[in-house]
Amino acid sequence: MNAPTTRRRTVAQALVEFLAHQYTERDGRRHRLIGACWGIFGHGNVAGLGQALLESGEALPYLQGRNEQAMVHAAVGYARQCDRLSAQAVTTSIGPGATNLVTGAALATVNRLPVLLLPGDVFATRPADPVLQQLEVPHAGDVSVNDALRPVSRYFDRVTRPEALIPAALQAMRVLADPVDTGAVTLALPQDVQAEAYDWPEEFFADRVWRVPRPAPDAEALAEAVRLIRAARRPLLIAGGGVHHAEAEDALRDFAGATGIPVASTQAGKGSLRHDHPADVGGIGHTGTATADALAREADLVIGVGTRYTDFTTASSTLFAAPGVRFVNLNIAAFDSHKLGAAALVADARAGLEALGAQLSGHRVAPAYEAGYTGAKQEWERRVDAAYAAPDDSVRPSQTQVLGVLDALVDDTDVVINAAGSLPGDLHKLWRARSRRQYHLEYGYSCMGYEIPAAIGVRLAAPGRPVWALVGDGTYLMNPTEIVTAVQENLPFTLVLLQNHGYASIGGLSEQTGGERFGTAYRFRAGDGTYTGAPLPVDLAANAASLGMHVIRAGTVAELRAALGEARGAKRPTCVYVETETADTVPGAPQAQAWWDVPVAETATRPAAVAARQAYDRQAAGRRRHL
Repeated sequence: MNAPTTRRRTVAQALVEFLAHQYTERDGRRHRLIGACWGIFGHGNVAGLGQALLESGEALPYLQGRNEQAMVHAAVGYARQCDRLSAQAVTTSIGPGATNLVTGAALATVNRLPVLLLPGDVFATRPADPVLQQLEVPHAGDVSVNDALRPVSRYFDRVTRPEALIPAALQAMRVLADPVDTGAVTLALPQDVQAEAYDWPEEFFADRVWRVPRPAPDAEALAEAVRLIRAARRPLLIAGGGVHHAEAEDALRDFAGATGIPVASTQAGKGSLRHDHPADVGGIGHTGTATADALAREADLVIGVGTRYTDFTTASSTLFAAPGVRFVNLNIAAFDSHKLGAAALVADARAGLEALGAQLSGHRVAPAYEAGYTGAKQEWERRVDAAYAAPDDSVRPSQTQVLGVLDALVDDTDVVINAAGSLPGDLHKLWRARSRRQYHLEYGYSCMGYEIPAAIGVRLAAPGRPVWALVGDGTYLMNPTEIVTAVQENLPFTLVLLQNHGYASIGGLSEQTGGERFGTAYRFRAGDGTYTGAPLPVDLAANAASLGMHVIRAGTVAELRAALGEARGAKRPTCVYVETETADTVPGAPQAQAWWDVPVAETATRPAAVAARQAYDRQAAGRRRHL
C-alpha cells in the first residue's frame, strides 16, 4: 500500500498555494475565490507570508497598499463589484498593522461582503515575552491585539500549529463563499508558525470549488406570500443589496413589469431597476424620494427583497404608517426575512422573484394606483431636473449641480462610488442609475475614507469601466493615501473632490438636533476660543497632486463640465477639484422626506436644543413596532 503523497511547505507557503486553488461557482460559471492578496509588511508577516507570496509569483498576485484599513476597503470594493463571488486577502504585521484592520473588517461584515484577513500574531512558542508590539493582558496569556477582530469577523481562528491550518482554511473558505454568513474572515497567524515547515497532504492543494446555491422558497411560504400580494391594494416592493448580490435585476424587472408593483430601493439596492423603468420610484426612507416615501406611508403590503431594513430605510420605524400594513420579506438569510413580523420567504432573491412571478401570472395592481405613482414619479423627475440645473455656466456649482453635470456625462458603463457625508443623501434622492453596478454606495457602515481605495478595488474587478470616487473634503482628509497605490499600479479612476470647508452632513444634523454646528467647520481659532469666519488655507488639490494625481481645478459649471469630460478619458488617476456653493438645492430640502432618530438632549439651557427636543418628541410619537 502506497503512503499518502505529501508536499513539504511552510505554513505560509501552504496557505498561499491553497488560496490559489479555491474557486466559487454559481449558474455554471467559475470564479477565483481569492483573486489577489494585499499586503503591508513588518515583523510578523515579512518572513512568513511575504516570502511565500514572493515565491508564488503570479499564482496569487500581490498588491501593495499604504494603509491597512484602506487595503480592506479596496478588497471590499472588489468583492462587491464581483457580486461576492470573488474576494481578496489582506495581510499585515502584528500590532498597529493588525488593529488597523478593525474598521475595514466591521465595514465588510456589516455589509456582508467577503474579505480574508491574515494578520501576523505574536509567537505561539513564546521564546521571548513580550515581543515588540505585543499586548500584555495580565489575566489571559493567550490574548493578542488580533482578538479585537473577533466581534467584527464572521469567522475567526488563530493557527497555533501547522496542522491546524487545514480545518481553519477550509472553514474560512466556507464562510467567504456562503451568501448568508459571509463577511470578514480572520486567520491570525503567529509569526513563528508561519515559518514552520510541515508535510501537507497533496489533496490540500487540489482545485476546490465552493458552489454558491440558489435556494428556492418553501411551497407553503410561497403560497402565503402570493395570497398577501393578491389581496393587497397598495403594495410596494423595496429592493435591497441582495438583489444585486444574487444578480436578480432581470427577474425584478420582469416581476415589476408584469405586476405593476412600484419598486423603491435602499442605498445598497439602488440600480436594481434602471431609473427610467416605469415602476422605479427611487430611494426609500430618510434619504428617499417624495414619491417612494409617500407610497410607503400608504402601503398596505411591503415586499422586502434582499434588505436588512436599517433605520434609514424604515425612517426609524415611522415610515410604514398604514394601520394594517403587512410585510413579505424575500431574503436568503432567515435572520432578515423574519424582521417586522413579516411572512418570511427564505430564498435566493432571483429564485424567489421568479417563483413569485410564476404564481402571480395575470395579477396586476389597479390602473388608478399605477397611474398615481407614475404621475408622482414624473413630478419628482422635474424636481431633480431643477436641482441639477445651474442658472448659467459661469457660476460656482452647488453639490447637486456637480451631480447634474456628472449625470449628463456618464453612460451605462460608469461606476459612481461614495460612502459618507452629505453626498449619500443627495445621490440616493437624485442619481439616475443606468446599470446594475453603476451605483456603489457603502452605507451599511458609512465609513469616511472608503471611496478612494474602493475605486481601486472596482478598477481591479472591472478594468474597462470608468470609475468615479465622489469625496468631500472631510472624507478626503481621513484617508487619501491609496492615491499613491493607484498611481503605482496605473489604475485610472477619477477623484471628484468637493471642497466645502467642513462637515456638511454632520453640520446640518448638529443644527437640527440643537448642537448649533459645534465642531463641524474648518475655521481659524482665535485666542478667546471663538472661531473666525475665514476658511483654513488648506489646498487639497495640491495635496492630491503631491501624491501623484493629475489635478484639474474647476471654478465654474463650464469648467467643471470640461474637467469631468477630460477626466473620463484619462489614462492615469485624475482629480477634479471643485469648491462648491453651500446653498442647498436638493428637492425637499432642508427637511428630509422622512425622519431619522438621533436623540436630542431631554433637558438643556440653550434655546436651540430646547426647540430641537420638542421637534424630536413630535417625530418620535409616530414610531411603531410591526409585530
